Amino acid sequence: MKGLILSGGKGTRLRPLTFTQAKQLVPVANKPVLFYGIEALRDAGITEIGIIVGDTKDEIREACGDGARWGVRVTYIEQPEPLGLAHAVLTAKDFLGQDTFVMYLGDNILKSGITSLVEKFKANKPNSLILLTPVPDPKMFGVAELREDGRVARLIEKPKEPKSNLALVGVYMFDRHIFEAAGAIKPSGRGELEITDAIQYLIDHGFEVQPHLVSGWWKDTGKIDDILEANRLILEGIAGRIEGTVDAASKTNGNVVVEAGAVVRNSIIRGPAIVGEGTEIVDSYVGPFTSIQPRCRIIRTEIEHSIVLEGSEIVDVGARIDKSLIGREVRIYKCPPKPSAYRFMVGDKSEIGIK
Repeated sequence: MKGLILSGGKGTRLRPLTFTQAKQLVPVANKPVLFYGIEALRDAGITEIGIIVGDTKDEIREACGDGARWGVRVTYIEQPEPLGLAHAVLTAKDFLGQDTFVMYLGDNILKSGITSLVEKFKANKPNSLILLTPVPDPKMFGVAELREDGRVARLIEKPKEPKSNLALVGVYMFDRHIFEAAGAIKPSGRGELEITDAIQYLIDHGFEVQPHLVSGWWKDTGKIDDILEANRLILEGIAGRIEGTVDAASKTNGNVVVEAGAVVRNSIIRGPAIVGEGTEIVDSYVGPFTSIQPRCRIIRTEIEHSIVLEGSEIVDVGARIDKSLIGREVRIYKCPPKPSAYRFMVGDKSEIGIK
């Protein structure tokens, strides 16, 4: 069985962050989202992994390499245009061959992994296994309608009037018949070959599509709120460790990770939280559910429920920073008190909240 991770797309919902960074490499608990997918496949015994790449292919290649760090072999498959998930399957046909495979969307995280699901697929041998979970706003997802006997009746992509609250999770399992299905469907109204239409083709033509309700949480990290929530959920499960330097004037409470080379001086860190290697925390408060990447400086600042990407500097911010996603090599600082004014250098499609 092989793995196929989709890591193309433009990440428009995370701009301006994704103008300069692949959305799948945005860190959650100081680890790129994409790495969680690779680890999930590896843990399920899948060592042949194809990664679909697009405009950010060079960045994805640099981050993942040949896969040796995870004990897998990675093959990169270029999708010239982001023309839909089913189009990505067709693009990977030569790599996948006749093998069964798991398709994993590279910006998704499942708490419980996929090992038991892969075992279920291998044991039952359906043509497809799809993962479903109840969501509060199904209009934002592909939605499944089930028959009374639990079988899949119908799949609709982002329906205006959903008849079910069961959303398709971004992990699918297929045998070779998905190529027939993907090749038979037409582009949707948004010009894409939808995987929901391909799976519906399988259903309509008598192939076996089994549903599975996901236990535990699942997050599609395509929006800032979902990234911060995934960060919170993962940090809840970390074990504290202090590998850097925490001076006697500082306090750490709860599960706090201070990585090698990080320095904490005269500060309070309340876990769960992570401070990346080479980061400096001085005269500051770092609250729960905060991930600070390597080589940052947090000076005379309070921050919680946030993610700070590598190389950023936050100095002398008067109010507490909360529920924020701060990009790489960002500088946030307090200007002189007089004259009273805000000063900004802000990229396209940015968002700033001021009280």
